Amino acid sequence: MQARDRSLLADLSVFVRIVHHRSMKQAAIELGVTTSALSHRMRKLEADLGVRLLNRTSRSLAPTDAGAALAESLSQGFSTIEDALGALSRGRGLPAGHLRLNMLRDAARLLLAPVLARYTGAFPDMHLDLHADDGITDVVAGGFDAGIRYGDRVPRDMVGVALTPPTRWIVVATADLIARVGEPRTPEDLTRLPCVEIKLGDGSGYPWELGNGATMLRVPVRGPLRANGTDQIVQAASQGVGFAYVLEQAVRADVAAGRLRPVLVDWASEGPPFTIYYPSRRRSPPGLRELVNLIRQDQGLAPLAGQR
Repeated sequence: MQARDRSLLADLSVFVRIVHHRSMKQAAIELGVTTSALSHRMRKLEADLGVRLLNRTSRSLAPTDAGAALAESLSQGFSTIEDALGALSRGRGLPAGHLRLNMLRDAARLLLAPVLARYTGAFPDMHLDLHADDGITDVVAGGFDAGIRYGDRVPRDMVGVALTPPTRWIVVATADLIARVGEPRTPEDLTRLPCVEIKLGDGSGYPWELGNGATMLRVPVRGPLRANGTDQIVQAASQGVGFAYVLEQAVRADVAAGRLRPVLVDWASEGPPFTIYYPSRRRSPPGLRELVNLIRQDQGLAPLAGQR
């Protein structure tokens, strides 16, 4: 391959990442270069091809019709290359390629972080591209290989694999707050006590679900703070702002250290497990099964059968 061809191929790969992110800045962060360097490369690419590929303003970036068509074809081509490299690596016993994941922030912190060093050490030819957010994301439209959400949020047309046992949700507070306002003895008591409210994506409050099955109660709590992130909720609870309804796994260390104390333990609620999901196809992306098995084993579950 001539040097010019190699340079063109590299620029086309960069172009695909820019279109994927719809952002020169985000692509630059992923690639570890400056935005101005990418902008220069795209101007050169457009000049070499004689076609305008991107419409750029100070606030937005989008491919032209020609650029969108090229990006789609290139994505398929690069995917074929990654599949070929993955097949070659499987012959060596190791996966290789890019694995693009979209996951809940809690999943990134509680599931991925504990196994990340082991995964990258065991599979040095794998490159993980991670995006953490708590919204509902179309992983196919977003260019991701897989997503991680709670099991009840997995689209029906996707393959879903549980990464954890059923989740457990509990109510916690500081000992000081309990001493000051009293300990709830029934779920209804929470309606008269300060609580850290959970904010949904549309800004509305989420009623706490206490208990299971036919005895489950949905309690519309109120309090001095409403937040949509587990970290913010746990921090507020640890400072005595109010009682909090949280994933037990997220506060295990705080409870063990005595910073938070569970209450209404008989009303703990069981929820769907964290689940990884991806489009149904004949073969999963390289490295995905290996990551799934590392997480499942870390969470006390058996690895999937049929490693390859």
